[in-house]
Amino acid sequence: QVQLVESGGGLVQAGGSLRLSCAASGIIFRINTMGWYRQAPGKQRELVARITSGGSTDYADSVKGRFTISRDNAKNTVYLQMNSLKPEDQAAYYCNLLVLGNNYWGQGTQVTVSS
Repeated sequence: QVQLVESGGGLVQAGGSLRLSCAASGIIFRINTMGWYRQAPGKQRELVARITSGGSTDYADSVKGRFTISRDNAKNTVYLQMNSLKPEDQAAYYCNLLVLGNNYWGQGTQVTVSS
């Protein structure tokens, strides 16, 4: 059984930074994609960034140049460094693991950005 445990959310002022982490455990195949999605109240869940096990990355236009996704394959952990945070970045952030066509989700971590 795959589990994803997120950490690093919290309250930050606009312009500040946060780093999210997500550790995956269980039976995890080496070839996979890990990523971060976010969902604000009343809005659909949207992709923030994702990274393949080979290191290819993909970002939402709204976070390009501000957020950086990275991973440690040995630890099955993905990170999201968020800089220059804006009030519109406020949301619940969810870790995602896509492996062999199956999606797994973390429980979510709240990011609150005060203006």
